[in-house]
Amino acid sequence: MDREIIDQDYEEKKRFRRYKSGINSFDSKKNQTKPWLKRMWCISEINEEYRKCMYDVLDLYEKPYDKDHPVIGFDEKPKQLLGDKYQPIPMSPGKPEKCDSQYVRKGNANIFMAVEHKAGKRITRVTGRRTKRDFAKIAKFIVDKVYPDAVKIHFVLDNLNTHNESAFYETYTKEEAERIIKKIKFHYTPKHGSWLNVAEIEIGVLDAQCIKGRIPTKNILRQVVSAWQKERNQEEIKIKWGIHLTPKPI
Repeated sequence: MDREIIDQDYEEKKRFRRYKSGINSFDSKKNQTKPWLKRMWCISEINEEYRKCMYDVLDLYEKPYDKDHPVIGFDEKPKQLLGDKYQPIPMSPGKPEKCDSQYVRKGNANIFMAVEHKAGKRITRVTGRRTKRDFAKIAKFIVDKVYPDAVKIHFVLDNLNTHNESAFYETYTKEEAERIIKKIKFHYTPKHGSWLNVAEIEIGVLDAQCIKGRIPTKNILRQVVSAWQKERNQEEIKIKWGIHLTPKPI
């Protein structure tokens, strides 16, 4: 009996210590609040306009692959050009390259990304800016050079002030602008809904595999992005979209 009392007293003290430290089955460390941590999150209002745009894009992604009606995710990414202040120490067997933490700013560049995720095809272009004119030029290239035989090219893109039909009228003649626009249909993601743009996934891959480090000039940036694009297209790497439609509310 004495042994049982001692064991019970030990268990009570152990439970009390765990309670005081916040480590118990009801309040484990992973469930504690952490006021020093913050996570970036997209907080938006899901209204009728949001649902309309969301279902339009998801409906488009649900359709089977059709070479006559390619679905192109289109987006862009700014890239700060940086050089090394001090010459890096080259790598050697068993030792990585060593770079100083200080760098030199060399300006900025922009990377346009267009990806047909079901076909495993992507088109990139490095520019100095991302103006309406830049957008119109790469869109024309996609229409005339990449998909010249397509009946209609479906662009999924964010609703920015550069992503609209006026870009073509401000860059080309009225006749040429109308010819290009006739081949395109825009599908805009909702406000704070850019996660619906499949091009964001491909830009994430580009960033991780190719351009995360310091790149000092636009020419070098073009070279590395072009080489990355060529390899990905040769392997026809596709993107498996994992978000599917649920029954729409009545």
